[in-house]
Amino acid sequence: MKISTQEIIGFITTVFILSGCSKTSTTNPVTPVIYTVPAVYSKIYGATSITSDGTYITIKTTGTPDHKSVYYPIANTLYEAFSGTTFDSRTFVKNPNSIATQNFTFKIPLNPVVATNHASTPLGAMGVSLNGVPFFNQYAGPNQPLTNEVMSFDKYWGHPTATSQYHYHVEPLYLTTVKATKSSLLGFLLDGFPVYGPEENGAAVTGLDAYHGHTSVTADYPNGIYHYHITNTDPYINGNGYYGTPGTVTQ
Repeated sequence: MKISTQEIIGFITTVFILSGCSKTSTTNPVTPVIYTVPAVYSKIYGATSITSDGTYITIKTTGTPDHKSVYYPIANTLYEAFSGTTFDSRTFVKNPNSIATQNFTFKIPLNPVVATNHASTPLGAMGVSLNGVPFFNQYAGPNQPLTNEVMSFDKYWGHPTATSQYHYHVEPLYLTTVKATKSSLLGFLLDGFPVYGPEENGAAVTGLDAYHGHTSVTADYPNGIYHYHITNTDPYINGNGYYGTPGTVTQ
C-alpha cells in the first residue's frame, strides 16, 4: 500500500504529541514567597496599597489630603474657605494652584541603615505622611528658603504645587492635632527612617543632630531607632541630607 507524504507527516506529528504528553514532569512546583508587611506601616491609612518584597516597602498613594482645604476645587466636598493667619502667624495669601489626584509610588528600605554618604533631599517628594500626602524639604526652590512661601500654607499647613501636588514642608497640623498627636509617628522619609512630631514624652524635642533626628526608643519601636522630628524652625523636617540611603518615588 502506498503511503502518502502527508500521511507520514501526520503519523510523525501524532507520535511527537503523544510522546510529549506521556512525559512525567520532574520539576518541583515553585512556592511563591509572601513577605509580611510590618504592622507599623498600617498606620499609613492614606495608602492605596502597601507591599513588601523583603528588601523594600512599596507604598502607593493618591497624595490627596483627607482634610479640608481652600485648595480643593469649590465643588469638592473637602473644599473650605480660609483666611486669617497660617504658619508662623503669617497672614494667609492663597497661591493660584489647586489639589488634584496623583499616583505616587514610594519605595523605601524595609531595614534602614545609616548611609556612608548622606544624599541631599530633592525638591519634590522626599517622604510620605500617614494620610498619603508627601513631605517636601525646607526649600521653596533650589536653596531658596520658605520665608515667603509659608504665607500660602492652608489651615493645616500644606499647599499644592503648580502641578497640583499637595504637600507638607512643615508640621502636618491635621495629623498632629486631629488624627494623632505632636509626639506621634507621622510618616517615613525615603530612606525608611520614621518621622515624628515636635514633641517627645510630652515635651518639645531637643538635641537633634545635623539631619534633624536622633536615636531613641519610641512607642512604635520599643528597641529604639533613628528617627526624624518635625519642628517649627528651619529645616522643619530634615536637615543636611538623608540619614540613611534613600529609596525612590515615582508617579
